[in-house]
Amino acid sequence: MLYNEGMKVLDTLIKLLPTRTVYAHCDIPCGIYDPTPAQIAAHTVLRMMQFLKEAEGDINKTVRIIHVKEEHAEIVKHEIEIIWGDYFKEENSKDVPDLADKVWKILKLASKCKQGTDEAVAKELLTAVQEFAEIFWKSKGLEPVRIPSSYPTEGVIVSHK
Repeated sequence: MLYNEGMKVLDTLIKLLPTRTVYAHCDIPCGIYDPTPAQIAAHTVLRMMQFLKEAEGDINKTVRIIHVKEEHAEIVKHEIEIIWGDYFKEENSKDVPDLADKVWKILKLASKCKQGTDEAVAKELLTAVQEFAEIFWKSKGLEPVRIPSSYPTEGVIVSHK
């Protein structure tokens, strides 16, 4: 009983606190944005798709791989949504008029990776995220470069000079 009354008081105090809206991935706004975590997550999704072929018959391993695949597909979505929503501005739409479509495609591909096990879809997701990374670095006035990742997926990470 005392706990419930205390929670009511706390809820009331929280409602009385002044609020203001801030925009950034960490809500400060710090100005730190980087598409690398999305790329690493996309590589992980692809690698999990590859592992699923090898896990045939081992239900425990299969479940764990699926969990990681879905978790990293969600990380892709989260990281891309942060950059799209908090970093990119209206003027970027002038430079890349189909940017919204590219983001939409990434989000849909990540969802499709969560829903299935098609390695080709995971490769398409990785390619789309890398293209997004190139657009991001160009928007900052930096020249994008493709660096071999050394990951078992034999892909690259898009960074900048």
